Amino acid sequence: MPKQKTKKTFLKRVKITSKGKILRRHQLGAGHLKRKKTKGALNRQGKTTEYFKGESKSLRKVISA
Repeated sequence: MPKQKTKKTFLKRVKITSKGKILRRHQLGAGHLKRKKTKGALNRQGKTTEYFKGESKSLRKVISA
């Protein structure tokens, strides 16, 4: 059976730390509907955040790391 290939598009959107945490580069849905959002919400969406533990387990399978 062949090896599972790494999803390259996912790796471009994600950073993996030295301890193995998976960080997303920016929040989802930050590109549109900005008029309704407060300044603080827009600032939070620009920062990198960590995925939840349940999500990160399934994402490791996608990365195959």
